[in-house]
Amino acid sequence: MKKNYSFFKNREKDNLALNAWVRKLEQANGYEYEKVAIQTSLGKTQIYGLNTQKLDLETLVIFPGFRTTALIWDLDRGLQALSKQLRIFLIEINGQPNLSEGNSPNIKSLDYGKWGAEVFEKLNIESAFIAGASFGGLVCMKISLVIPKKIKSVFLLNPGCFRTISFGLKNMYYNILPIINPSEKNIRKFLDKVVFHKPNHSLSKESENLLVEYLILAISKFKDNTDKPYYMGNQLNQIEVDTHLLVGKNDILLPPNTSIKNAKKHLNENLKSVRIFEQSGHGIECHKPCLKYIENHVTKP
Repeated sequence: MKKNYSFFKNREKDNLALNAWVRKLEQANGYEYEKVAIQTSLGKTQIYGLNTQKLDLETLVIFPGFRTTALIWDLDRGLQALSKQLRIFLIEINGQPNLSEGNSPNIKSLDYGKWGAEVFEKLNIESAFIAGASFGGLVCMKISLVIPKKIKSVFLLNPGCFRTISFGLKNMYYNILPIINPSEKNIRKFLDKVVFHKPNHSLSKESENLLVEYLILAISKFKDNTDKPYYMGNQLNQIEVDTHLLVGKNDILLPPNTSIKNAKKHLNENLKSVRIFEQSGHGIECHKPCLKYIENHVTKP
């Protein structure tokens, strides 16, 4: 497996900051996560869990977007309702700014799928629902190609596999701005213009502050060498897993029309539903109606 290597510039100091951030999130939510680190072909993979020892429950495995942590899904206790009915594993993808090791494979290979299969094996997961936001959606598709029989269904939230990112001037400006200058002001502009669609799609002040704190660390302290998501094209024709596509109408990073068109083109009868959230931006993993939609589909009789 060919590997790129991404890293925090001051590993010890920045890892302490990440752990401190996790504790702040736990304090805000009022509960702690189960924490486990497993060894994979990409090195250590960090995992957070909710109810993972309740083996009588169905399992949901979550993969986050690019330059994010899976814990973003649980800002404002976003996973609270789901966690009452499911075992939840939040996987920190290798090569991203988190506590997993920074190795990542060639994005066009199936290696992220093979890595996902290792995660399932090490966690003793025989079958599960999987969900991925943006880059995590692409990872879900790779996993679905490698271990389709272990996937009950997949939920793709504004996924990065059905199209390339928009090169529109507005999107480019607000995405590049915090990379050039990762100030709190610029990161908040990015959140307001790309991630959220306020007032309907937003976080509490406390959770938004936590997200800003994380992004400052992720952008300013992390050297990113991971391959970027891409349109998977005809590779998607091989998908045999039931798939649900959830998109934000106001997503300027991955505008939904092309994603919907290509999902229908490649997945055919395996595309079980398409849901457009009218009042949402790119970050619909932080949009309660989106999480409710997943809940309704994974817990139905």
